[in-house]
Amino acid sequence: MAYVRKNAGRLTASERRRFVNALLELKRRGEYDEFVRMHLAYYTPDGETGLRTAHMAPSFLPWHRRFLLELERALRRVDSSVTVPYWDWTRDRTMTSVPWTKDLLGGNGRRSDRRVTTGPFAYAAGHWTIKVGITDGAFLTRDLGRAAAPLQLPTRHDLQWALADPLYDAWPWDSTVTKGFRNKLEGWGTGSGSASWHNHNRVHRWVGGAMLGGASVNDPVFWLHHAFLDLQWQRWQRAHREHRYLPAAPPGHADAQHGRVVARHEKLPPWDETPDQLEDLSRTYRYA
Repeated sequence: MAYVRKNAGRLTASERRRFVNALLELKRRGEYDEFVRMHLAYYTPDGETGLRTAHMAPSFLPWHRRFLLELERALRRVDSSVTVPYWDWTRDRTMTSVPWTKDLLGGNGRRSDRRVTTGPFAYAAGHWTIKVGITDGAFLTRDLGRAAAPLQLPTRHDLQWALADPLYDAWPWDSTVTKGFRNKLEGWGTGSGSASWHNHNRVHRWVGGAMLGGASVNDPVFWLHHAFLDLQWQRWQRAHREHRYLPAAPPGHADAQHGRVVARHEKLPPWDETPDQLEDLSRTYRYA
C-alpha cells in the first residue's frame, strides 16, 4: 500500500522528531554524504559536454524523483514510519514559518558568516558537519531572503504559469528553452539576475548558503523543496493526461543534443529505470 508524504506544516511533533532523527542517523553512518556526492557527480551544466541528467535537461524531474525515493528508502530503513515531507513555499513564505523551526530544520544563518545556529542541524549541536562540498566550510549556512539583495519566494501565480503549459519540454532540451513545463518549473530564464530565476531556481537562491550550487543536498531543506516539485509534476500529469515526458526518442546523430539528454525509454543514470518507468509511482507513495 502507498505511504503518504505530508505537508511539513502538518507534521505532528512526533513526525518531526522521527524525520529529523532519521536524517541525523544517516549522517552519523556516513550515508547522507553519499547523497551529496551523487548530486555533485550528476550536476552537469549544459555549457559542458556529455550527458546531462539531473539539471538543465528533460530528466530533471524523473532524476530527482528517483533521488528522493533513494533518500526516503534510506530513512525508512532507519525508521519505517518516516516519509519525506514537502515545503509548500507558496504558503509558508517567511523566515520563521515551517520549515524554519527549532524542532525541524532550524532557522536562518547569523549575519556575520551565515552559519546556522539553531535547530538540530546547527554546527554547535555536533551532528551535522559538512564534509562534502564546493567550499571548505564545515558548518551549514543559510541566507534566507538574501539580505544583501532581497528576493521573494515564487508565488502561486508563478507556479501556475508552469503548470498551465501542456508541453513537457522542447528542443534544445536545455536551460535556454522558453516553453514547456520542465524548464518553467526548473526555472532557467532569459536575461540576468533575479528576474531570470523562476520557481525551483529562485527557491534555491532564496534559501542561499549551502543551497547554492551542486552541494545543495547539504541543507536538508533540499528534500522538502524537491518533494514539493515532485508533487507539481504529479499535478501537471493529472492536468495534461494526453501529454508525457519528452523527448520520446533520442535526438539524432546530427543534433547537437545527441547523447546529451535522456529520452523516455532510455535508462536514467545512475539507475536502471527509465523516465517512462518513473512517470507513475502512485503505488509507492502519495501526497496529502
